[in-house]
Amino acid sequence: MNRLRHTLLASLLALALGSPVVAADVPPSGIPGITDAQLSPEFWVARLDDADRPVLDRAAIAALNERVATRDPSMHDIRHLPATLPRAQVKGWIDKLTSRPSKPLFDVDGKPVATATIDAILANAATDTIPAQVTPRYGMAVRRAALRGYPTDLRVFTSHDDTDIDRFQESTLFPGDPLVAVNTSKDGKWVFVVSPRYAAWVHADEVAYGDAATVFAHADATPYRVITGAKPDTVYTPEAPQVSELQLDMGTRVPLDTSLPADQPVNGQSPYTSWVLSLPVRDAQGALAFHPALLQRNQDSAPDYLPLTRANIVRQAFKFLGERYGWGHAFNGRDCSGFVSDVYRSMGVQMPRNTRDQSISPGLTHTLYTDKDDHDARVKAAMALEVGDLVYIPGHVMMVIGRIDGQPYVIHDVGGMSWKQPDGTLRRIKLNEVSVTPLLPMMYSADKTFVDRMTSIVRIR
Repeated sequence: MNRLRHTLLASLLALALGSPVVAADVPPSGIPGITDAQLSPEFWVARLDDADRPVLDRAAIAALNERVATRDPSMHDIRHLPATLPRAQVKGWIDKLTSRPSKPLFDVDGKPVATATIDAILANAATDTIPAQVTPRYGMAVRRAALRGYPTDLRVFTSHDDTDIDRFQESTLFPGDPLVAVNTSKDGKWVFVVSPRYAAWVHADEVAYGDAATVFAHADATPYRVITGAKPDTVYTPEAPQVSELQLDMGTRVPLDTSLPADQPVNGQSPYTSWVLSLPVRDAQGALAFHPALLQRNQDSAPDYLPLTRANIVRQAFKFLGERYGWGHAFNGRDCSGFVSDVYRSMGVQMPRNTRDQSISPGLTHTLYTDKDDHDARVKAAMALEVGDLVYIPGHVMMVIGRIDGQPYVIHDVGGMSWKQPDGTLRRIKLNEVSVTPLLPMMYSADKTFVDRMTSIVRIR
């Protein structure tokens, strides 16, 4: 350990002097500076002073959320929409995503996607039949549902040998997320929905419709449970397939069903070892209803959002450690911005969905970096990073979890890591998961570190 620390300090000094960082004493994992002990959240929590002191209290978090909701253009206030929406507004939402691709795309077999296929997908968006005035239909997601940029399940990629990042995938809705539907695809299988954090296409059968009062009454209902585990499931029940083994991702708020007698079965099972949730379901006509479901008490949940403390930031982040990277929450996982936003969501902080929107959000406290900021200024900023800070480079975000011998370490959902070897060559390690890495040795290119490419630091304060 002493030799490793000496190496890290030498690398840090090299970076501060403007020289390339060289990583040495690399463990079998290929990740410099990482030991097995550092893969435990308690390693990092133990290094913190006042780890359980609140960073923000409930009132401050509510004020922060209000700033983001009202000032950030990527957020949508669906609670206060007018009775009808002009065609131009609806078409603008759709055209922002559903436009003709400017570059060639490839399918899962590495074959080019034909122009005729793209034409058919664009025609399916039915933007030419949007009426002059659109009446938004309020509803809720009934399960974890993919938000797509186009009304199709076709997975497409920017190169023939890459099947990880589906360029038609955008984000995900979670059970109980409120939304408005503003357009239906030509084939009737898709609806374009606007949710508080995103607007995109979703499978029509993943939405149940009700009036606005019903939707928001359920979203705001008390008492409730907040999901604090990574992605626990409700109890299996053949009596109610729609709520059987339903995945509930971190940060999801679910009302409790308090209408049922405590000594009577729920879906054929005693509820005394579980929480009785009230979950949205869809009937055969698409109408919204609610059905009880059981969440075992040994699954991670809480009666309210967790306190926003540095200890909770670290512990919540580590619950995703090793989860497969999933662009736009694909592969039943999440991507870098989805990861950090889900962690903070479990503590009540509502962030924009995408990396760029997070990095420049006028509702968040951020420091921006441009080409005018030199290497030394960026290193100085990196050395002042605090636990929970979010560090942005083009297309990526990392969460700071602490320091070892002064060097900052991060946890992030990342495709891979490159670092410079003693002979000056780059070594690339494919990660494709939520990973713990040191920050400073990470190379963006042959001559630029991640810190050199830093665009923003967001501090949730």
